[in-house]
Amino acid sequence: MNDLQTKAERKGRRRPEGCPSACLGPVALLVAVATASCGVSGSGPDLEQAQEAPTPQHVVPSTPSNVSWGWFPIDKDPVVRVQPGETVRIHTLTHVGATQDEPPVELITSWGIPEEEIPDDLVAFWASRDGRPREGRSGHVITGPVYVEGAEPGDALVIEILSVEPRVSWGANNTSPTGGIFSDAYPGYDAAHPAPSMEPERHVIRTGVADGRPVAFFSEDIHVPLAPFLGILAVAPDPVVGQPGVTVPGVQSSRPPGAFGGNMDVKQLTAGTTVVLPVFHPGALFYVGDPHTAQGDGEVSGTAIEQSLTATFRLSIRKSGAPPAPRAENDTHYMIMGIDLDLDRAARTATRNVVDFLVAEKGLTPAKALSLASIAVDFRVSEVVDLTQVVTGFIPKEVFLR
Repeated sequence: MNDLQTKAERKGRRRPEGCPSACLGPVALLVAVATASCGVSGSGPDLEQAQEAPTPQHVVPSTPSNVSWGWFPIDKDPVVRVQPGETVRIHTLTHVGATQDEPPVELITSWGIPEEEIPDDLVAFWASRDGRPREGRSGHVITGPVYVEGAEPGDALVIEILSVEPRVSWGANNTSPTGGIFSDAYPGYDAAHPAPSMEPERHVIRTGVADGRPVAFFSEDIHVPLAPFLGILAVAPDPVVGQPGVTVPGVQSSRPPGAFGGNMDVKQLTAGTTVVLPVFHPGALFYVGDPHTAQGDGEVSGTAIEQSLTATFRLSIRKSGAPPAPRAENDTHYMIMGIDLDLDRAARTATRNVVDFLVAEKGLTPAKALSLASIAVDFRVSEVVDLTQVVTGFIPKEVFLR
Protein backbone atom coordinates (compact mmCIF):
# COMPACT_ATOMS: atom_id res chain seq x y z
CA MET A 1 0.00 0.00 0.00
CA ASN A 2 1.67 3.25 -1.09
CA ASP A 3 1.71 6.76 0.28
CA LEU A 4 -0.26 8.13 -2.67
CA GLN A 5 -3.51 6.73 -1.38
CA THR A 6 -5.92 9.02 0.38
CA LYS A 7 -7.19 8.07 3.78
CA ALA A 8 -10.46 7.19 2.07
CA GLU A 9 -8.76 4.57 -0.06
CA ARG A 10 -7.37 2.95 3.07
CA LYS A 11 -10.46 3.25 5.25
CA GLY A 12 -13.30 3.13 2.71
CA ARG A 13 -15.08 6.27 1.57
CA ARG A 14 -18.18 7.65 3.18
CA ARG A 15 -20.64 9.71 1.20
CA PRO A 16 -19.88 13.42 1.66
CA GLU A 17 -22.81 15.38 3.05
CA GLY A 18 -24.71 17.13 0.29
CA CYS A 19 -22.80 15.31 -2.46
CA PRO A 20 -24.64 13.32 -5.15
CA SER A 21 -24.01 9.60 -4.93
CA ALA A 22 -22.32 9.85 -8.33
CA CYS A 23 -19.46 11.90 -6.89
CA LEU A 24 -18.21 9.23 -4.50
CA GLY A 25 -14.49 8.78 -4.98
CA PRO A 26 -12.15 9.71 -7.82
CA VAL A 27 -13.56 9.15 -11.28
CA ALA A 28 -11.12 7.10 -13.37
CA LEU A 29 -11.03 8.79 -16.75
CA LEU A 30 -8.61 6.41 -18.42
CA VAL A 31 -8.19 6.65 -22.14
CA ALA A 32 -5.41 4.58 -23.66
CA VAL A 33 -3.95 5.06 -27.09
CA ALA A 34 -1.98 2.59 -29.14
CA THR A 35 0.11 5.02 -31.17
CA ALA A 36 0.94 8.69 -31.32
CA SER A 37 -1.47 9.24 -34.20
CA CYS A 38 -4.42 7.25 -32.92
CA GLY A 39 -6.47 8.39 -29.94
CA VAL A 40 -9.24 10.62 -28.75
CA SER A 41 -9.64 14.30 -29.38
CA GLY A 42 -9.47 16.87 -26.63
CA SER A 43 -13.24 17.16 -26.28
CA GLY A 44 -13.40 14.86 -23.27
CA PRO A 45 -13.46 11.10 -22.75
CA ASP A 46 -16.42 8.84 -23.41
CA LEU A 47 -16.91 6.40 -20.55
CA GLU A 48 -18.16 3.70 -22.90
CA GLN A 49 -14.96 3.95 -24.95
CA ALA A 50 -12.60 4.26 -21.97
CA GLN A 51 -10.08 1.48 -21.60
CA GLU A 52 -7.67 0.32 -18.98
CA ALA A 53 -4.56 2.48 -19.00
CA PRO A 54 -1.43 0.56 -19.99
CA THR A 55 0.62 -0.80 -17.13
CA PRO A 56 3.50 1.69 -16.84
CA GLN A 57 7.13 0.68 -16.62
CA HIS A 58 7.81 3.42 -14.08
CA VAL A 59 5.70 5.19 -11.44
CA VAL A 60 6.57 8.58 -9.95
CA PRO A 61 4.74 9.63 -6.78
CA SER A 62 4.21 13.30 -5.93
CA THR A 63 6.05 13.05 -2.63
CA PRO A 64 7.84 16.15 -1.29
CA SER A 65 11.23 15.05 -2.64
CA ASN A 66 9.77 14.53 -6.13
CA VAL A 67 8.16 17.95 -6.52
CA SER A 68 9.33 21.53 -6.99
CA TRP A 69 7.41 24.64 -6.03
CA GLY A 70 6.87 27.10 -8.83
CA TRP A 71 9.94 26.50 -11.02
CA PHE A 72 11.82 24.04 -13.22
CA PRO A 73 15.23 23.23 -11.70
CA ILE A 74 17.91 22.40 -14.27
CA ASP A 75 20.24 20.65 -11.81
CA LYS A 76 17.83 18.62 -9.69
CA ASP A 77 18.52 14.88 -9.46
CA PRO A 78 16.05 12.99 -11.69
CA VAL A 79 13.12 11.35 -9.93
CA VAL A 80 13.43 8.50 -12.43
CA ARG A 81 15.46 7.61 -15.53
CA VAL A 82 13.67 6.06 -18.51
CA GLN A 83 14.72 4.62 -21.84
CA PRO A 84 13.17 6.13 -24.98
CA GLY A 85 9.82 4.47 -25.66
CA GLU A 86 9.15 3.53 -22.04
CA THR A 87 6.02 4.53 -20.16
CA VAL A 88 5.85 6.43 -16.90
CA ARG A 89 2.89 7.14 -14.64
CA ILE A 90 3.20 10.46 -12.81
CA HIS A 91 1.12 11.71 -9.90
CA THR A 92 0.49 15.45 -9.61
CA LEU A 93 -0.88 17.79 -6.96
CA THR A 94 -2.98 20.88 -7.35
CA HIS A 95 -1.68 23.90 -5.47
CA VAL A 96 -5.19 24.38 -4.03
CA GLY A 97 -5.03 23.49 -0.35
CA ALA A 98 -1.31 22.76 -0.56
CA THR A 99 0.42 26.15 -0.60
CA GLN A 100 -1.51 28.44 1.77
CA ASP A 101 -0.49 29.33 5.35
CA GLU A 102 -3.42 27.52 6.98
CA PRO A 103 -2.95 23.77 7.63
CA PRO A 104 -4.53 21.86 4.75
CA VAL A 105 -6.74 19.47 6.69
CA GLU A 106 -8.28 22.32 8.67
CA LEU A 107 -8.79 24.39 5.52
CA ILE A 108 -10.08 21.72 3.14
CA THR A 109 -12.48 20.16 5.64
CA SER A 110 -13.93 23.66 6.16
CA TRP A 111 -14.97 23.47 2.49
CA GLY A 112 -17.06 20.39 3.22
CA ILE A 113 -14.47 17.88 1.96
CA PRO A 114 -14.02 14.94 4.38
CA GLU A 115 -10.50 14.44 5.70
CA GLU A 116 -10.32 10.98 4.13
CA GLU A 117 -10.56 12.59 0.68
CA ILE A 118 -7.42 14.68 1.19
CA PRO A 119 -4.31 13.05 -0.37
CA ASP A 120 -1.55 12.35 2.13
CA ASP A 121 1.08 13.74 -0.24
CA LEU A 122 -0.77 17.09 -0.34
CA VAL A 123 -0.46 17.29 3.44
CA ALA A 124 3.18 16.18 3.24
CA PHE A 125 4.00 18.84 0.65
CA TRP A 126 2.43 21.56 2.80
CA ALA A 127 4.61 20.48 5.71
CA SER A 128 7.72 20.80 3.50
CA ARG A 129 7.08 24.36 2.30
CA ASP A 130 9.25 26.26 4.77
CA GLY A 131 12.46 24.70 3.48
CA ARG A 132 11.79 25.62 -0.15
CA PRO A 133 13.15 28.77 -1.87
CA ARG A 134 10.54 31.21 -3.14
CA GLU A 135 12.28 34.16 -4.84
CA GLY A 136 11.41 34.37 -8.53
CA ARG A 137 9.06 31.43 -8.36
CA SER A 138 5.33 30.87 -8.84
CA GLY A 139 2.70 28.80 -7.05
CA HIS A 140 2.49 25.51 -8.97
CA VAL A 141 3.43 22.16 -7.45
CA ILE A 142 5.41 20.39 -10.20
CA THR A 143 6.51 16.74 -10.35
CA GLY A 144 9.86 15.81 -11.90
CA PRO A 145 12.26 15.79 -13.54
CA VAL A 146 12.12 12.58 -15.55
CA TYR A 147 15.45 11.91 -17.29
CA VAL A 148 15.11 10.38 -20.78
CA GLU A 149 18.29 8.52 -21.67
CA GLY A 150 19.95 9.74 -24.84
CA ALA A 151 18.12 13.07 -25.12
CA GLU A 152 20.48 15.91 -26.03
CA PRO A 153 20.07 19.64 -26.70
CA GLY A 154 18.68 20.12 -30.19
CA ASP A 155 16.58 16.95 -30.02
CA ALA A 156 12.82 16.86 -29.60
CA LEU A 157 11.08 15.17 -26.67
CA VAL A 158 7.97 13.35 -27.92
CA ILE A 159 5.34 12.99 -25.19
CA GLU A 160 2.44 10.64 -25.85
CA ILE A 161 -0.32 11.25 -23.30
CA LEU A 162 -1.81 7.81 -22.72
CA SER A 163 -4.18 8.50 -19.84
CA VAL A 164 -5.27 11.26 -17.49
CA GLU A 165 -7.41 10.64 -14.40
CA PRO A 166 -8.54 12.57 -11.32
CA ARG A 167 -7.09 11.44 -8.00
CA VAL A 168 -9.89 12.98 -5.94
CA SER A 169 -13.52 13.96 -6.50
CA TRP A 170 -13.13 17.66 -5.76
CA GLY A 171 -11.43 20.72 -7.18
CA ALA A 172 -11.65 24.49 -6.95
CA ASN A 173 -11.79 27.62 -9.07
CA ASN A 174 -11.06 31.16 -7.88
CA THR A 175 -12.68 34.40 -9.01
CA SER A 176 -11.89 38.00 -8.11
CA PRO A 177 -12.53 41.49 -9.53
CA THR A 178 -8.73 41.95 -9.61
CA GLY A 179 -7.71 38.48 -10.76
CA GLY A 180 -7.12 36.83 -14.11
CA ILE A 181 -8.03 38.99 -17.05
CA PHE A 182 -9.32 41.74 -14.70
CA SER A 183 -5.98 42.27 -12.96
CA ASP A 184 -4.63 45.82 -13.18
CA ALA A 185 -1.34 44.22 -14.30
CA TYR A 186 -3.04 42.68 -17.32
CA PRO A 187 -1.75 44.20 -20.59
CA GLY A 188 -5.28 45.08 -21.73
CA TYR A 189 -6.29 46.67 -18.41
CA ASP A 190 -8.55 49.70 -18.79
CA ALA A 191 -9.65 51.53 -15.65
CA ALA A 192 -12.58 53.01 -17.58
CA HIS A 193 -14.04 49.52 -17.99
CA PRO A 194 -13.84 47.87 -14.55
CA ALA A 195 -14.52 44.25 -13.78
CA PRO A 196 -18.05 43.16 -12.89
CA SER A 197 -18.90 43.81 -9.26
CA MET A 198 -18.06 40.72 -7.19
CA GLU A 199 -16.37 39.57 -4.04
CA PRO A 200 -13.32 37.30 -4.23
CA GLU A 201 -14.55 33.72 -3.96
CA ARG A 202 -13.21 30.20 -4.02
CA HIS A 203 -15.64 27.86 -5.77
CA VAL A 204 -15.21 24.31 -4.45
CA ILE A 205 -16.58 21.95 -7.09
CA ARG A 206 -17.42 18.27 -6.81
CA THR A 207 -16.83 15.98 -9.78
CA GLY A 208 -18.34 12.61 -10.63
CA VAL A 209 -20.67 10.86 -13.06
CA ALA A 210 -24.14 12.00 -14.13
CA ASP A 211 -26.21 10.45 -16.92
CA GLY A 212 -23.28 8.22 -17.82
CA ARG A 213 -20.72 10.97 -18.34
CA PRO A 214 -18.03 12.51 -16.12
CA VAL A 215 -18.97 16.02 -15.07
CA ALA A 216 -18.30 18.82 -12.64
CA PHE A 217 -21.33 19.58 -10.49
CA PHE A 218 -21.11 23.36 -10.89
CA SER A 219 -24.64 23.77 -9.57
CA GLU A 220 -27.88 21.82 -9.42
CA ASP A 221 -28.71 23.06 -12.90
CA ILE A 222 -25.24 23.20 -14.47
CA HIS A 223 -23.03 20.18 -15.15
CA VAL A 224 -19.74 20.86 -16.94
CA PRO A 225 -18.21 17.94 -18.90
CA LEU A 226 -14.82 16.88 -17.60
CA ALA A 227 -11.79 16.86 -19.89
CA PRO A 228 -8.81 16.40 -17.55
CA PHE A 229 -5.40 17.67 -18.67
CA LEU A 230 -2.15 18.97 -17.25
CA GLY A 231 -1.67 22.70 -17.62
CA ILE A 232 2.09 22.21 -17.31
CA LEU A 233 4.07 19.92 -19.61
CA ALA A 234 7.68 21.07 -19.73
CA VAL A 235 11.30 20.28 -20.30
CA ALA A 236 13.93 22.01 -18.20
CA PRO A 237 14.41 25.46 -19.79
CA ASP A 238 17.52 27.51 -20.45
CA PRO A 239 16.64 30.55 -18.30
CA VAL A 240 18.22 33.93 -18.95
CA VAL A 241 17.51 36.94 -16.75
CA GLY A 242 15.21 39.29 -18.65
CA GLN A 243 13.22 36.54 -20.33
CA PRO A 244 9.58 36.28 -19.21
CA GLY A 245 9.49 34.82 -15.71
CA VAL A 246 13.26 34.96 -15.15
CA THR A 247 14.28 37.51 -12.51
CA VAL A 248 16.82 35.37 -10.64
CA PRO A 249 19.74 33.71 -12.46
CA GLY A 250 18.93 30.10 -13.30
CA VAL A 251 15.35 30.29 -12.04
CA GLN A 252 12.48 30.02 -14.53
CA SER A 253 9.17 30.83 -12.83
CA SER A 254 6.46 28.32 -13.70
CA ARG A 255 3.91 31.06 -14.41
CA PRO A 256 4.74 31.98 -18.05
CA PRO A 257 4.98 29.28 -20.72
CA GLY A 258 7.69 29.45 -23.35
CA ALA A 259 9.58 27.45 -25.95
CA PHE A 260 10.21 24.83 -23.23
CA GLY A 261 6.44 24.31 -22.84
CA GLY A 262 5.51 24.90 -19.23
CA ASN A 263 2.25 26.47 -18.12
CA MET A 264 0.64 26.39 -21.57
CA ASP A 265 -2.90 25.64 -20.30
CA VAL A 266 -3.91 24.31 -23.71
CA LYS A 267 -6.94 22.24 -22.74
CA GLN A 268 -6.69 19.95 -25.77
CA LEU A 269 -3.43 18.44 -24.44
CA THR A 270 -5.27 15.52 -22.91
CA ALA A 271 -5.34 11.75 -23.36
CA GLY A 272 -4.79 10.76 -26.97
CA THR A 273 -2.58 13.75 -27.75
CA THR A 274 1.13 13.78 -28.56
CA VAL A 275 3.17 16.83 -27.54
CA VAL A 276 6.60 17.71 -28.96
CA LEU A 277 9.01 19.99 -27.06
CA PRO A 278 12.56 21.12 -27.85
CA VAL A 279 15.30 19.75 -25.56
CA PHE A 280 17.69 22.18 -23.87
CA HIS A 281 19.55 19.89 -21.42
CA PRO A 282 20.83 16.30 -21.47
CA GLY A 283 18.01 13.93 -20.55
CA ALA A 284 15.38 16.56 -21.45
CA LEU A 285 14.31 16.70 -17.75
CA PHE A 286 10.54 16.36 -18.15
CA TYR A 287 8.23 18.09 -15.64
CA VAL A 288 4.42 18.01 -15.22
CA GLY A 289 1.93 19.84 -13.01
CA ASP A 290 -0.95 22.32 -12.77
CA PRO A 291 -3.63 19.61 -13.06
CA HIS A 292 -7.08 20.63 -14.33
CA THR A 293 -10.30 18.73 -14.97
CA ALA A 294 -12.16 21.43 -16.93
CA GLN A 295 -11.16 24.76 -18.44
CA GLY A 296 -12.41 27.12 -21.09
CA ASP A 297 -10.03 28.51 -23.70
CA GLY A 298 -8.42 31.57 -22.14
CA GLU A 299 -8.75 30.50 -18.47
CA VAL A 300 -10.00 34.05 -17.94
CA SER A 301 -10.44 33.98 -14.14
CA GLY A 302 -6.83 32.85 -13.80
CA THR A 303 -7.74 29.31 -12.73
CA ALA A 304 -9.55 26.29 -14.15
CA ILE A 305 -11.00 23.49 -12.01
CA GLU A 306 -7.74 22.90 -10.15
CA GLN A 307 -7.82 19.20 -9.22
CA SER A 308 -5.07 16.65 -8.52
CA LEU A 309 -4.50 14.18 -11.37
CA THR A 310 -2.46 11.16 -12.37
CA ALA A 311 -1.26 10.77 -15.97
CA THR A 312 0.59 8.11 -17.95
CA PHE A 313 3.05 9.04 -20.71
CA ARG A 314 5.23 7.35 -23.28
CA LEU A 315 8.44 9.37 -23.76
CA SER A 316 10.54 9.18 -26.93
CA ILE A 317 13.25 11.19 -28.63
CA ARG A 318 13.37 12.64 -32.13
CA LYS A 319 17.05 13.26 -32.87
CA SER A 320 17.96 16.73 -34.12
CA GLY A 321 14.25 17.43 -34.51
CA ALA A 322 13.60 20.28 -32.09
CA PRO A 323 10.65 22.49 -33.10
CA PRO A 324 10.93 26.25 -32.48
CA ALA A 325 7.93 26.15 -30.15
CA PRO A 326 5.67 23.52 -28.57
CA ARG A 327 3.64 21.41 -31.00
CA ALA A 328 1.01 18.74 -30.55
CA GLU A 329 -1.34 16.51 -32.47
CA ASN A 330 -4.26 14.20 -31.87
CA ASP A 331 -6.32 12.09 -34.25
CA THR A 332 -8.06 15.11 -35.77
CA HIS A 333 -5.67 18.09 -35.63
CA TYR A 334 -2.12 19.35 -35.63
CA MET A 335 -1.72 22.03 -32.93
CA ILE A 336 0.93 24.69 -33.50
CA MET A 337 1.51 27.27 -30.76
CA GLY A 338 2.59 30.87 -30.65
CA ILE A 339 3.69 32.31 -27.29
CA ASP A 340 4.43 35.95 -26.54
CA LEU A 341 3.93 38.66 -23.91
CA ASP A 342 1.57 40.36 -26.35
CA LEU A 343 -1.55 38.58 -27.62
CA ASP A 344 -1.28 40.12 -31.09
CA ARG A 345 2.33 38.99 -31.41
CA ALA A 346 1.36 35.53 -30.11
CA ALA A 347 -1.23 35.29 -32.91
CA ARG A 348 1.35 36.42 -35.46
CA THR A 349 3.90 33.91 -34.14
CA ALA A 350 1.34 31.09 -34.21
CA THR A 351 0.50 31.97 -37.82
CA ARG A 352 4.17 32.03 -38.83
CA ASN A 353 4.74 28.69 -37.10
CA VAL A 354 1.71 27.18 -38.89
CA VAL A 355 3.06 28.40 -42.23
CA ASP A 356 6.50 26.96 -41.47
CA PHE A 357 4.92 23.64 -40.47
CA LEU A 358 2.85 23.41 -43.65
CA VAL A 359 5.90 24.21 -45.78
CA ALA A 360 8.15 21.69 -44.02
CA GLU A 361 5.67 18.88 -43.42
CA LYS A 362 3.18 19.21 -46.29
CA GLY A 363 5.37 20.63 -49.04
CA LEU A 364 3.38 23.82 -49.60
CA THR A 365 4.86 27.12 -50.73
CA PRO A 366 4.74 29.88 -48.10
CA ALA A 367 1.98 31.63 -50.06
CA LYS A 368 -0.12 28.47 -50.31
CA ALA A 369 0.52 27.71 -46.64
CA LEU A 370 -0.71 31.14 -45.56
CA SER A 371 -3.74 30.76 -47.80
CA LEU A 372 -4.60 27.41 -46.20
CA ALA A 373 -4.01 28.89 -42.74
CA SER A 374 -6.54 31.59 -43.47
CA ILE A 375 -9.27 29.37 -44.89
CA ALA A 376 -8.93 26.13 -42.90
CA VAL A 377 -6.98 26.70 -39.67
CA ASP A 378 -8.63 27.84 -36.43
CA PHE A 379 -6.48 30.09 -34.27
CA ARG A 380 -7.68 29.82 -30.68
CA VAL A 381 -6.69 31.89 -27.69
CA SER A 382 -5.62 29.08 -25.38
CA GLU A 383 -4.64 31.17 -22.36
CA VAL A 384 -4.35 34.87 -21.61
CA VAL A 385 -3.54 35.11 -17.89
CA ASP A 386 -0.01 33.74 -17.40
CA LEU A 387 2.15 36.73 -18.39
CA THR A 388 3.01 35.25 -21.77
CA GLN A 389 -0.07 34.38 -23.79
CA VAL A 390 -0.75 31.39 -26.00
CA VAL A 391 -2.48 31.24 -29.37
CA THR A 392 -2.83 27.79 -30.91
CA GLY A 393 -3.39 27.09 -34.59
CA PHE A 394 -5.56 23.98 -35.07
CA ILE A 395 -4.84 22.46 -38.48
CA PRO A 396 -7.54 19.90 -39.40
CA LYS A 397 -6.07 16.63 -40.63
CA GLU A 398 -9.14 15.89 -42.71
CA VAL A 399 -8.11 18.41 -45.37
CA PHE A 400 -5.06 16.32 -46.31
CA LEU A 401 -5.97 13.42 -48.57
CA ARG A 402 -2.53 11.84 -48.14
